[in-house]
Amino acid sequence: PAAVAVSVSCLRVVAPSSYYYCLSSSRIPKFAKPHLLSLPSSVASRALVVSSASMLYDKELAAAKKAASLAACLCQKVQKELLQSDVQSKSDRSPVTVADYGSQAIVSFVLERELSAEPLSLVAEEDSGDLRKDSGKDTLHRITKLVNETIANDGSYSASPLSPEDVLRAIDSGKSEGGSFGRHWVLDPIDGTKGFLRGDQYAVALALLDDGKVVLGVLACPNLPLASIAGNVTLENAVGCLFYAKVGSGTFMRSLDGSSPVKVHVSDIGNSEDASFFESYEQAHSMQDLTSSIARKLGIKAPPVRIDRQAKYGALSRGDGAILMYMRFPRKGYHEKIWDYAAGCIVVTEAGGVVIDAAGRPLDFSKGRHLDSNTGIIATNRKLMPSILKAVRESLEEKPSSW
Repeated sequence: PAAVAVSVSCLRVVAPSSYYYCLSSSRIPKFAKPHLLSLPSSVASRALVVSSASMLYDKELAAAKKAASLAACLCQKVQKELLQSDVQSKSDRSPVTVADYGSQAIVSFVLERELSAEPLSLVAEEDSGDLRKDSGKDTLHRITKLVNETIANDGSYSASPLSPEDVLRAIDSGKSEGGSFGRHWVLDPIDGTKGFLRGDQYAVALALLDDGKVVLGVLACPNLPLASIAGNVTLENAVGCLFYAKVGSGTFMRSLDGSSPVKVHVSDIGNSEDASFFESYEQAHSMQDLTSSIARKLGIKAPPVRIDRQAKYGALSRGDGAILMYMRFPRKGYHEKIWDYAAGCIVVTEAGGVVIDAAGRPLDFSKGRHLDSNTGIIATNRKLMPSILKAVRESLEEKPSSW
């Protein structure tokens, strides 16, 4: 056997089958660095390509799961306190504000600790502007205390407690603009704040973009039952799900307390009459008159399942009953943010589903903090997608001015 040194940024091997793998030379992971293999050249090259492809983003995914899980712990503590109080609004210094900032600070902290070899670029919803004002000092104190308690209870990090300034810097890591080049984390620290306030569904949604493409995503859904929400959900049902997906590897679900993961897949029902659909819980978040029109054209008999934000994507990815469609058509003037979709998108697609806009195009996350398209979002399985798009076009053509 010949000794083979492999040192290239793009590898292609066509024997016995075709493989293609490309690495940006500026970000070649350690496992892909040149090294010597005492194997026949064709075997050595193929082994390197397959190994690199299967391991790509593994460390990042592990860090993302850790970050989202810890942030979910923080949010659970705040929501528990909220439900024991009389606070029911997102006013200044409200529990949801504390949880939003605290969740973002935790995610930033964990990603920087776990992935210290490269600078953190985070596209996120919050910034520290209000917390730096005199009126925000009490809120900042509460956030700092909560973040430090969460980190200490986890026990994975032995660093000194974070100062208020450390927390502010962590929050402001989320100011990145993203874009089509490089790696950018995308975070919604609490996706579904109104659900959070009601004691209902919300998610910590974290994804990684690499050159504008979503390559991994994690959804931590503290209140989502581990069992299908299509059945009768009771208070006795265990709740707390962690969904995660990596490009080319499928989607998995486990409990937030760390049970063994199971691979999930969207439902394969192809008859729209047997399906029901997700839509936003809050009427202001979507055009429910339009989605109702589409449902009628599809012959859907079941009423819509209304659930907050990206928790829908987790339920969709595991094929909960006949719940196949999530259709969101924002009202005019609203611009979709990438953190509202990035994690959920890959969780559904890696589970065999499809996520597109109302024109049938894949979502484009390479344009910065906003989605380039603003024509509505559809998520379903591959069998139902053609009939849904037809119903969408017909509904839009009937009353284009009213939508």
